[in-house]
Amino acid sequence: MTSNPAAQDSPAPIAACTISRDVQNFDLLIEDMESILGENWGDLGFEEALPFLSQPDAAHLEFVAMAIDAEDEPDLSRLTAIIAGAKERNVKVVLIAEDVTPASLHHLLRQGADEFVPYPLPTGELASAVERLRKPAPAPAEAASGDGVKLRGDGDGVLIAVQGICGGAGATTMATNLAYELATCEKEKPPRVCLIDLGLQFGSVATYLDLPRRETVLELLSDVDQVDGDSFAQALVSFEEKMQVFTSPADILPLDMIGPPEVQKILDTAREYFDYVVVDMPGTLVQWTETVLTEAQVYFAVVGLDMRSAQNTLRLKRALVAEDLPFDKLRFVMNRAPKFTDLQGKSRVKRMADSLGIALDLQMPDGGKPVEQACDHGLPLAEHSPKNPLRKEIAKLAHSLNAIGKNDAEAA
Repeated sequence: MTSNPAAQDSPAPIAACTISRDVQNFDLLIEDMESILGENWGDLGFEEALPFLSQPDAAHLEFVAMAIDAEDEPDLSRLTAIIAGAKERNVKVVLIAEDVTPASLHHLLRQGADEFVPYPLPTGELASAVERLRKPAPAPAEAASGDGVKLRGDGDGVLIAVQGICGGAGATTMATNLAYELATCEKEKPPRVCLIDLGLQFGSVATYLDLPRRETVLELLSDVDQVDGDSFAQALVSFEEKMQVFTSPADILPLDMIGPPEVQKILDTAREYFDYVVVDMPGTLVQWTETVLTEAQVYFAVVGLDMRSAQNTLRLKRALVAEDLPFDKLRFVMNRAPKFTDLQGKSRVKRMADSLGIALDLQMPDGGKPVEQACDHGLPLAEHSPKNPLRKEIAKLAHSLNAIGKNDAEAA
């Protein structure tokens, strides 16, 4: 490792640099940089970064790897300036982050960081990011082709909706991971899965999967009557070529911007081209909630073992019954459920279900901090923490739903 690239006398040009408060705090990054570049890289402190980028020695840089953690987060302006300095010189930026909030991550990505890799580094992830950076940019015509999404319509997909009964219940986590598990539940002929984020104001699916929010989403929502397979494909973003995602818009929109007919059109279009359509619903009831509730084959309502969930369930029950809507269609999911050995907790779950007059057949275990980390890092649990108990239960649910879907298709 070169300790001071500006003073390096080796004739071989420096191909990359790490930029951090102290690179020794990121020992796995050192190992990966040596594995990818050998000795042909250097390391810089935050104060040294901009001056070095202005020197002739920086002309040969392919990329810089900026490594940050929670201690660096208060100084976003300096980090942003370094990213801007690198972009001015056509140097790619890989962001390595540990315990940094999603808001800060997205701010830095919006400022021009090209790739994001969580720390501790997953095996081979930095090498994959560097490989993507080295690929030539697609031609303009290809870049505008909806991320290469090509749809074929030949069926009537299963519609699965997920709604949180209170804030922080874990509905988006469940929707995101359920969609991914459905998309990967079969190796031979994986189902075609589309994940739709209808949280028009604060939808988080894009954050949880580290995906860009396309401007075409707003264009589509502004003129839903003209939606067809091509325009819908333009609004989709592919996640690892395993599933397609319709993210929430980049800007906050009023929830009444679309109504029941528009939502119906979006759902019909998605179901025509996909085997499974998973919809992450907003926490607020809107005019088109009835549309999704009526159309969905499965409507999950995610609750917790707390008073908020109990009270909101009663309020939701009164609202749906008053409007003569099918409250019984809701399938309640207890998130962060007590462990099997927690007899007192199990008793509380039973009392809650009995007092509310609902069934809590689906009980998801508490996945702990790895769940929050996976969301912050923009990865499904299957990739970030495959042995996590929550991931295992969601995978079981996905396989069960897929088996039911296949049986129904064969019966038809």
